[in-house]
Amino acid sequence: MISGIAGGFIGVAGGLIGTYFSIKNTNGPRERAFVVRSATVCWVAVLVFLGLLFALPHPYRWFLWVPYAILLAFGIVTVNRTQRRIREEESRNQTMQPDADTSRR
Repeated sequence: MISGIAGGFIGVAGGLIGTYFSIKNTNGPRERAFVVRSATVCWVAVLVFLGLLFALPHPYRWFLWVPYAILLAFGIVTVNRTQRRIREEESRNQTMQPDADTSRR
């Protein structure tokens, strides 16, 4: 039981560190807003999953893992695809607009 609790704390700490760096390593305000929104949705989903895991009786807990794994895989693919699209749009907009410093010269 102690190792399970310790593993939970390590998992949450890893999730917090991952959230911090994913927000820190964004390229622009639009991407940062998207990452903050998606991180919030992910943390809510994890907390709901954990709440259900503790609330349900033991034999029914196993039924939570299948939808959780499917939603997790779908969420990762969707978030990565959307973040890639936002980065491409922002880089395309930056190449189309000249910098203020270079246009003065």
